[in-house]
Amino acid sequence: MAEIGKGVTAGKLASNVQKRLSRAQEKVMQKLGKADETRDAAFEEMVANFNKQMAEGTKLQKDLKAYMVAVKTMHEASRRLQDCLADMYEPDWFGKEETDALAEDTDTLWLEYHQNITDQSLLCVDTYLAQFPEIKARIAKRDRKMVDFDSARHHFASLQKSKKKDDAKIAKPAALLEMAAPSWAQGLISAHQVAQTNLSFNQAEEELGRAQKIFEELNVELQDELPTLWDSRVGIYVNAFQKLASHQEKFHREMGKLTENLHDIMTKLEEQRELNEGANHSDSATVAPKKPGPPPSRPPPRLTPSPDLRQHCADEDDDEDLVPATTKGSTSPTQQGTVANGSDGELPPGFLYKVKAVHEYTATDGDELELKVGDIVLVLAFDNPDEQDDGWLLGLKESNWLQKKDISTKGVFPENFTQKV
Repeated sequence: MAEIGKGVTAGKLASNVQKRLSRAQEKVMQKLGKADETRDAAFEEMVANFNKQMAEGTKLQKDLKAYMVAVKTMHEASRRLQDCLADMYEPDWFGKEETDALAEDTDTLWLEYHQNITDQSLLCVDTYLAQFPEIKARIAKRDRKMVDFDSARHHFASLQKSKKKDDAKIAKPAALLEMAAPSWAQGLISAHQVAQTNLSFNQAEEELGRAQKIFEELNVELQDELPTLWDSRVGIYVNAFQKLASHQEKFHREMGKLTENLHDIMTKLEEQRELNEGANHSDSATVAPKKPGPPPSRPPPRLTPSPDLRQHCADEDDDEDLVPATTKGSTSPTQQGTVANGSDGELPPGFLYKVKAVHEYTATDGDELELKVGDIVLVLAFDNPDEQDDGWLLGLKESNWLQKKDISTKGVFPENFTQKV
C-alpha cells in the first residue's frame, strides 16, 4: 500500500477523510433535529470549569511574568542609580568603602529576589499550566468520539429498520428478478439478500461497539481527572502567592536595612561637611578667648580691649565730673557720682554701656555669664579693678535687670563675643 507521508498510508488517509465526513454529516443532522445527540450535563459543567481554570491560570502566569519584568527593570534602575552615586562619591568623603559595599549588597539582593520568585512562584504556575494542553486535546478527542458513537448508533438503528423491511420482502418476494427467476434460483437469491443484510448489520453492530468503547473510556478518564484538576487550583494559588509574599517580605526587610545604612552614611557625610565648613569659618573668624588662670578650661581672652572700650575710657579720663573707673585702664561711675549713659533707678549701678552678643558663649565657671546670640548685656564697672582680666567684661543681661532689678545675676564674659550697641 502506498505511503502518503511518514507512517500515513493511503488507506489510513481515506479512513480519516471518511470519518470527518461522517462527523460533519452527523453534526448537520443533529443541528437540523433529524438525529438525537448524546448529552452529559455534568461533564459539560466540568468542561466549563476546566476552561475557566485554564483562563485564570494563564492570566496569573502572564501577570507574574509582567511582575518579573518590572522587578528586572527596577533592578536595572537601582543599579544605574548606585553606579551614579559611586561615580560622584569622592575618595576622601566619609563612608566611601561602606557606600561601595552597600551598592554590591543591593545588587545581590535584587538578583536573589528575582531568582527566588522565578523558581518558587513562576515555575510552579508554569508546571501547573503545562498539563492543560494535553487534557484539552483529550476533551476535544472525547467530543469527536462522541460524534462517532452517535453516528454509529444512528447507522445501526437505520440498518435495524432496513432489516425488518428486507425480512418482509423475503417472506413475500415481489421483485421482478425473483418472479422471473426459476423456482430453483429464487431460494439462492433470497439467501444472498439475507446474507448481505446480515453482513451489513453485523459490521454496523461491531462498529457501534468499538465507537462506544472508545468514547466511554475517554469519558470515564476525564470524569475522574477534571474534578481533581479543578480542586488543585486552590493549592497552586496558595503556594504561588505564599512564596511571593514571603520573598517580598524578606526583600523589603533587607532592603530597609540597606537603605537605613545609606541614610546613616549620608547623615555623617553631612556632619563632615558642616565640620569642614566650621573649621574654614573658624580660620577667618575670631576664636573664642579663654580667661587666664583657673579654671584652666576657660579660653584665654584677647589681650587688647576693644576700640570702643579704649575710646570710652579715654573720654572718661577727660571728664572731670567723673571719678576714676574701677576697670583696669578705664573709668567707671560709682553711687557716689553721676551714672554714665543713664540715670539712677533706670540702669544698674556702675553701668558703662550696652553690648549685643554676636556669638553664643557657654559659661565654664560659676562667675561667667552665658550668652545667646542677640542678648543685650549691660556692661558694668568692676568693683575692684584688679579682678578684671584683659579681654573680659563684667555685666548682666538687660532682660534680667528689667524684670528683677537684681544685680546679683552679673558675670564676666569675653568681650570679643559681643558688639557695642
